[in-house]
Amino acid sequence: MRLAPGEPRDAAAVDAPWEALPDAQIVDGTPSTRFVDVDEGDGRVIGVWEHSPGVSTDVEADEVFVVLAGDATMEFVDPVLAPIHLAPGAIVRLTEGMRTVWTVRESLRKVYIAP
Repeated sequence: MRLAPGEPRDAAAVDAPWEALPDAQIVDGTPSTRFVDVDEGDGRVIGVWEHSPGVSTDVEADEVFVVLAGDATMEFVDPVLAPIHLAPGAIVRLTEGMRTVWTVRESLRKVYIAP
């Protein structure tokens, strides 16, 4: 799929089903996620990802993301870094293999760009 030059896509209109996270990733609550890749090519992927309220763990891929909606805290387990607050406008760079904990208080929506 490719974005057409000059044609907008609505990042709030994620057309993908919610999927429960594996039990091993759930720390608290019943969080689920969904995503859709909106553009692929030239060695990168652009997509929209959402996480419902709850706490989960993840092992990250290389990406840069911008938070569009929601409220969350991201903790870095490996490497150990200071926790960050995620709210609309936050821009974050992750590297492959980072181990994180996501505490989502209000459904989080982000646009990501990954190689």
